[in-house]
Amino acid sequence: MSATTTLHARPSSSALSTNPPLKTPGITMDPDSSSSSPQSTSLRQPSPSPNQRLRPPTRRHTSTIDDLISKPLDIEKHRKMPYFLRMRGSITPRMIVPLVFVAIWSTIITCISQFWYQLVVSSLLLTVLGFVVGLGISFRTSSAYERYVEGRKYWAQLIQTSRDLARHIWIHAEERHDRSPEAGKADLLAKLTALSLINAFAVSLKRRLRFEPYANYDDLAPLVGNLSTFAGAASDAHAVEEPDRTFLKAIGSYLGLEFLESNPRKHIKRADKDGKKLGNLPLEVLHYLSAYVESIIANGTLPNGVHQGMMMANLASLNEVLAGTERVVNTPLPVAYSIAISQITWTYVIALPFQLWDSLRWVTIPGTVVGAYIILGIAAIGREIEDPFGYDENDLPLDRYCKQIEDEINVISSKEPPKPEDFIATEGNRLMYSLSYGAWNAKSTEDIRATLRAKAKTKPMTSFPPVLAEKGAQDVV
Repeated sequence: MSATTTLHARPSSSALSTNPPLKTPGITMDPDSSSSSPQSTSLRQPSPSPNQRLRPPTRRHTSTIDDLISKPLDIEKHRKMPYFLRMRGSITPRMIVPLVFVAIWSTIITCISQFWYQLVVSSLLLTVLGFVVGLGISFRTSSAYERYVEGRKYWAQLIQTSRDLARHIWIHAEERHDRSPEAGKADLLAKLTALSLINAFAVSLKRRLRFEPYANYDDLAPLVGNLSTFAGAASDAHAVEEPDRTFLKAIGSYLGLEFLESNPRKHIKRADKDGKKLGNLPLEVLHYLSAYVESIIANGTLPNGVHQGMMMANLASLNEVLAGTERVVNTPLPVAYSIAISQITWTYVIALPFQLWDSLRWVTIPGTVVGAYIILGIAAIGREIEDPFGYDENDLPLDRYCKQIEDEINVISSKEPPKPEDFIATEGNRLMYSLSYGAWNAKSTEDIRATLRAKAKTKPMTSFPPVLAEKGAQDVV
């Protein structure tokens, strides 16, 4: 790769929302060279008209119902309501329709058994089916929770890798201010562009996992507006926002009625139907990050081989996160398992009134409803957390994770790379509290080492009772 790499400055969000994006001059890593890397015209995102919306059709969260039922819970919000009384995040709303059906069914069976003909089945069936149902629900729930935890681990890895890569870029990539002010400023702006690409990777990954494949969402457009991507080129055809979800679809999502819910992959299918190539936006962002790392190695601003290897390892870790999260979202529980578990569960619930009536009589109705709530509720929880990257209340708060990455990158870049003399030889450096650096600097090396030896204390890992200690001594003898 050439030692000269051109990275474009990120456009501001206000400019993107009101005016068409203008061509921004490139930030050249090598100020002595006037050439810039050629930009592909086939993948360049078209400039929208001034009155054109930036966001493609996506599910918005502006209505009251959406605000209440279609966002992951805020994990940092303190709630005083007891868990027993909480509705937000509960599976209870999704159980309303199934429980109404079960209540009607158990009422019919109870009335027939009470007034006409006793519909009674041996309780042995309850025992056999109960074991099978418990086994199936346990398998479904454990598999879903494993996927949930795995998704959280990948996002934790993304946060850690983003911190490491941002720190390595900011600290170890040199700024050539000693060469010329323009060269130092170009290096600084290039580093800021690379930090912005780290944030762009996280946001684009979030959008991809939610099947929102375009590049001009409100939180993503300012980060990738300077990049030539397939998603950017395909976004123009869908630049007008769809209307909010209808009341019927919002209620259907709240009650868990699958036939009323929107297809989350509809944008991808529509793009395929229109012949649009969406590409893989996080992978393309990673491609630009790799180009930046290659450029700073080539132009000598990252001379240390250890730091070069660490940055390449960080890029590999980001690619691992991308592949792992895609595996989680694209590999659900096999359909055969889901169908069999659902059929077995409903067979058990439907058979409950026949087995309970002989012992409970009219209490069969509430008993069946309670049993159905327990069994169907646990199964519904497994279905909800099976895909941990969506908009359900119990899904992972991906927006908060992306905001955390952005905030931490801002913290890293808020100060110049520190120099050891700025924080070591200072009066605020309390070595072996409470003496300052100056006080210890006035002492001899022998005095310092003697103090360190005096601070060292060791304790036995375990203490044995006297009887056991004496017995151990006898065994040794």
